[in-house]
Amino acid sequence: MRIEPGSHAHPDEHARDDSGDPDATTPDAPGAEVTAGSEGRTGAAEGAGTPTEAAPAAGHGSDGGSGGPPEDPSDGEADPGLAPKRRRRGRALALSGLALVLVVAVGITLALPAVSNRLGLPWAPNLPRGDEPEPIAVTRQLQPLGGQGDAPTASGVQQALAGLANSGALGTLSGTVVDAASGETLWSQGENKAVTPASATKILTAAAALLELGPEKRFSTKAYELGGVDGSSPGGVVVEAGGDVTLSSLPEGEESLYRGAAHLDEFAKQIDEATDGNVEAIALLQTAFTANETGQGWADEDAPSTYAAPLAPIMLDGGRKDPLDDTSERFADPAKRMMEQLAGKFAAADIVPDLAAGVRMREPDLSNPIAEVKSAPMERLVQQMLQLSDNTLAEAIQHQIAISKGREPSFEGGAKATLEVLAEHGFDVSGVTLHDGSGLSVDNRITPKLLSEIIAVAAAPEGGGNADARTSTLRPLLAGLPVAGGTGTLAERYADGAQVQGKGWVRAKTGTISSTGTNALTGQVVTAGGRVLAFSLITSKAGNTEAARNALDDITARLRKCGCG
Repeated sequence: MRIEPGSHAHPDEHARDDSGDPDATTPDAPGAEVTAGSEGRTGAAEGAGTPTEAAPAAGHGSDGGSGGPPEDPSDGEADPGLAPKRRRRGRALALSGLALVLVVAVGITLALPAVSNRLGLPWAPNLPRGDEPEPIAVTRQLQPLGGQGDAPTASGVQQALAGLANSGALGTLSGTVVDAASGETLWSQGENKAVTPASATKILTAAAALLELGPEKRFSTKAYELGGVDGSSPGGVVVEAGGDVTLSSLPEGEESLYRGAAHLDEFAKQIDEATDGNVEAIALLQTAFTANETGQGWADEDAPSTYAAPLAPIMLDGGRKDPLDDTSERFADPAKRMMEQLAGKFAAADIVPDLAAGVRMREPDLSNPIAEVKSAPMERLVQQMLQLSDNTLAEAIQHQIAISKGREPSFEGGAKATLEVLAEHGFDVSGVTLHDGSGLSVDNRITPKLLSEIIAVAAAPEGGGNADARTSTLRPLLAGLPVAGGTGTLAERYADGAQVQGKGWVRAKTGTISSTGTNALTGQVVTAGGRVLAFSLITSKAGNTEAARNALDDITARLRKCGCG
């Protein structure tokens, strides 16, 4: 087993691949994930004022007396029944008037909308006039459009794209456009030519992960107590890295770029409770992946950089120095950095480079963990990988595909396992060459046909006799695609001119390697007629990255506009 400690890192260097904007709030878009909200209503009850009882009027008293009957002014004789009758009549009138005032006040109060709404009175303005509606089922998966519009024709699409696809800004363009409902190819140009795909490679990684590992797969990080060779307990703990590169360094309750990530604080808390705080040494077991930190075809400046970290089976925040900044510099040794932060939570803990060094310990019992935290499920990891164009997360996921297929957990093992899974599920991988899962390798070669086929299957209608069994499994992939003019690496695009027509209607994974003139755009667009089209467009030897991106955006915006009948 390989046991390694933590250490400090070095500054990153200049990025060469698209890293994507931080995951931003995604506006509603066609085919976008649908969630149900709740509406609240408030009503403020208004109280009626409390009437004040008036003091009774004073009567005529006798000389030196009080409370006696009044004297008759005519004969000096008092009528014994006159004063009491007048007093009772006056009191009755006063009480009747008071009752009337109260009735009116209560009536006015109950008639107020705020009060009647709050009490649910029959005349309340907000009282439901019909039967209570049935609850609506909510799903986190993207749903198909309510109905497919008229199918574009191949001749219509070819005519619409004729001029745009020949733009000199594109260098050499390879691509294909497919009707997601029928699977018919409507336009193609070098669709079977395997070209450098850049970050569009992540489409293959995402599809293979969902098909092989499933949407609920999580990566575990565990800790075990280390015992001495004589059976004593030296207060040692070994951390078993399980491939989770999304562990959060932020306090519990705060989210990093990886929503739903496990927190280092929670992991440390579990260790503390299991050991009563008696942690004198911490070691790291990271044999889950091989020792290779970069893949074939990576440039020296790729890791560490602002877009990738040297791969390890455990790290905090994808190796970023700032957990909230997607373009943050990455640590040169993120696993050691994680160990330093964990050891820092235990005052007496040292990092042990080797189990045989410094403290005499025996092999840990890996059947009884004292602490365990888990990553977000694979469905969310795939979406975050695509949305952020996260190279480090892509490689960690692909290594897990290799483990599942019984291959070596390395860059090459993961690449072979990815193609194996796709072929097993009926995708044509002829001519495809992979050396990593992120697309940083300039030696990767993928056909536009394979990329658009994966998108078309994910976007196909569900149900009916011709439904593709793979569609429901791959559907979560679409939710991770950046939205034109809204999120991720497309947030700032589709902002001017005719491109605005594609804003919100195009969802696609981008890819850029400037040194090879590679610019990729793979995803889906909903036409003005309501038809979903899958596409993959890849440039080679394009002279200007910005011009090439604009030309690709022009093509997809035209697909949105045209009925192409």
